[in-house]
Amino acid sequence: MAKPMTKTQLVAAMADEMGTDKKTGAAALDAIINIITREVSAGGAVTLPGVGKIMCRARPARMVRNPATGEQIQKEADKVVKMTIAKALKDSVND
Repeated sequence: MAKPMTKTQLVAAMADEMGTDKKTGAAALDAIINIITREVSAGGAVTLPGVGKIMCRARPARMVRNPATGEQIQKEADKVVKMTIAKALKDSVND
């Protein structure tokens, strides 16, 4: 399995793809991250065409088990961030 791309590598690749410098690439990546974070935190969703959809989902209160002790405890309702991968990306991986 290949190592994941670091933020520095992603910024460099974005700058190269956009034909600009790394500072502009970093600003573009930071802007995208800020927009996604703000929208999902507010309960919305963001669709990245060809990549997938990032959304916030509510999970109900439920019983969970402590793996160390086996004790059943009540876990409060919470929210989680989910990502659904686009079919185009799935198909490109399986080609």
